[in-house]
Amino acid sequence: MSDRAEGGRARARLRSHVTRRHRARRRIATLDRRAHSLGWWVAVLFMIGSALFAVGSMPAFADAVDPRVVGVTFFVGSIFFTSAGYLQYVQVINAADGRPPGRIVLLAWQPDHVDWWAASIQSIGTVLFNISTFGALLTTLSIEQEDRLVWAPDMFGSVAFLIASSLAWFEVCRWWALRPREYSWWVVALNLAGSIAFQISAIAAFVRPTTGELVNVPVANLGTFVGAVCFFVGAFLLIPEMRREAGAMAG
Repeated sequence: MSDRAEGGRARARLRSHVTRRHRARRRIATLDRRAHSLGWWVAVLFMIGSALFAVGSMPAFADAVDPRVVGVTFFVGSIFFTSAGYLQYVQVINAADGRPPGRIVLLAWQPDHVDWWAASIQSIGTVLFNISTFGALLTTLSIEQEDRLVWAPDMFGSVAFLIASSLAWFEVCRWWALRPREYSWWVVALNLAGSIAFQISAIAAFVRPTTGELVNVPVANLGTFVGAVCFFVGAFLLIPEMRREAGAMAG
């Protein structure tokens, strides 16, 4: 075989290798753009859901509208939470180190990743909030049914949020870290604070079997409001965090 023929084949193999590598990079870049778009929707949907929860927990709003409107406000807010939670789960399972090449997956088992556990448990919590807020729309429930169908899902949903946000905190900060200049630190810190507030609200919202009254209405409303505000700000900070990460990747 002549040196010219061998050189031609070598160049052809090199071009083929470069082409395959270029296509792989384009597929990864496309997935990164999709992940960035998912992140934007996660932030927006969480912000809308949080805003609705904050409005629904305000006594002035409850006094101004029919109780059913308050219930619908919370239920719609929970739907936005669930949508955002699932998109965040999709974003996590399609991370660069875990996704199949060339396609977006919608469901995956990745128990070795802390962020997978956080996103999965948070999604379970949002579904429990769906059940709780829908149950609150039913006006014919007995006290026992209200505790079982409204309070219990709210309580366990708050526990799920608390576990998920604790895992996210641990992933970013380990046991403890103070990084006020980092967006990611503020996001996990605010989500953890919001989850604690939701948990306090759920405890205070227990319906006493003897009287049919909540344990502490002001604390229940305040906990929901504070938690919703924390989640809103945390979701809002996801946007500049994504812009910073995109800039770092471009650089």
